[in-house]
Amino acid sequence: MESICPIDSQFSREISALLEPPSVHQQQEYFDNLIRTRQYRGLKVKHNGELGKGVYADLDFGEGELVLKDQMLVGAQHSSNKIDCLVCSYCFRFIGSIELQIGRRLYLQGLGVSTSNGCVRETFSHNLLNHCQADLSEDIDNSYMEELDELKECTSSSSEVKVPLPEGVAESLMNGESSLPYSEKFPLPSTIACSGGCGEAYYCSKLCAESDWESSHSLLCTGEKSESISREALSKFIQHANETNDIFLLATKAICFTVLRYKKLKTAHLREQEKFTSSIVLKNDDLPLLLEAWKPISMGYKKRWWDCIALPDDVDSCDEAAFRAQLKELAFTSLKLLKEAIFCKGCEPCILSIFSLEIYGHIIGMFELNNLDLVVASPVEDYFLYIDDLPYPEKKKAEEITRPFLDALGDDYSIPCQGTAFFPLQSCMNHSCCPNAKAFKREEDRDGQATIIALRPISKQEEVTISYIDEDLPFDERQALLADYGFRCKCSKCSEEEP
Repeated sequence: MESICPIDSQFSREISALLEPPSVHQQQEYFDNLIRTRQYRGLKVKHNGELGKGVYADLDFGEGELVLKDQMLVGAQHSSNKIDCLVCSYCFRFIGSIELQIGRRLYLQGLGVSTSNGCVRETFSHNLLNHCQADLSEDIDNSYMEELDELKECTSSSSEVKVPLPEGVAESLMNGESSLPYSEKFPLPSTIACSGGCGEAYYCSKLCAESDWESSHSLLCTGEKSESISREALSKFIQHANETNDIFLLATKAICFTVLRYKKLKTAHLREQEKFTSSIVLKNDDLPLLLEAWKPISMGYKKRWWDCIALPDDVDSCDEAAFRAQLKELAFTSLKLLKEAIFCKGCEPCILSIFSLEIYGHIIGMFELNNLDLVVASPVEDYFLYIDDLPYPEKKKAEEITRPFLDALGDDYSIPCQGTAFFPLQSCMNHSCCPNAKAFKREEDRDGQATIIALRPISKQEEVTISYIDEDLPFDERQALLADYGFRCKCSKCSEEEP
């Protein structure tokens, strides 16, 4: 498939260097340092001649024991999920209050807000921020309750039909003007708005806000303090991603991460030069600095997105070439919008190579092959379960207030935060159809980190494996699904079941 992006040929040397797989020594050094700095206990990344790198136990793990909590390199909440869940844009912890979570969701649903035209923008953000940190001490007034009692008679909490609340009730709850019983038992971090003024990103702490700004959001913020070149172009890029495939947003975070990291390394490099000479000689070739900035992304296994994505069931094999060409064109459209939004013409030429279609396609492909679903359980679910478990007198009194809200939410009341993310160490774990570990969120795991739990005892020096697919499927179906990852499974289960 020929290139349709001129940058691919113009910067072929830089692109080849960026896509050159790291040596075994470079990978070992990187992951040893990652494990040491993040203080991961009892794990080691080692190389196997047949399977490449893998994660191995460096001590014994018991069944059900935590093997790993891996911090993501980049992650993104699905755009469609932003109506249902208000979470920290960096660590994906739920924020605000139970009242804010429920009220905001019902208020947005009542407005008919859609995410198809971009990220959910808090048009009411001024009121939200004024009230989300307030002491929610006022009960819902009696006039509202009389109307809610009438609605309660027409439905049940398990009804598939959502019963709308009287006008103003959801907004009152969202803005902190009313409170729910026992909500203080489910405290959430206060809401901190993006310093760039975008009204789209909120955080659980100043640390998360600063970390996100430094890693990618400073270039992706649509607010007045954004460091993007064109906020209008950026909005068009975001809209295109939301209307087509939000994996583009994840890939863009990786590009911004690399660009900002490069700029930080370049600044430090120039300061170091100043110590030894009064005049700084700028070199035209800053590729070594770019490669260092790119290093965390370079460690992930990559293939072009349009080459590695599985052919959908509704696409005939005779149309495969056209299908993959359409994906490539789609990625190129996304890339052009992104470049117009954040690439500065005054930037060093080597930075332009990051905006090549070849690099963009490989980044998206890396996420397609290595990403993990990002799921954080909703405290709203915990809240309603707590109300349901109250002893009878307290339960009856509480449900007079909470039941109408539950009926308005319907069966979807328990929707978690959902997205996708790339985790550097988890992505090194190889597949097995009889794995000894799995991704599993425990009760205390309330942020976006990947949590890996031992399914059975794991001995020291044993490889830690997870399943990329449903391991209960028949042999042929498993192999067909795994073919999309580029390998044929030869685990003990497949060896026994192979015809």
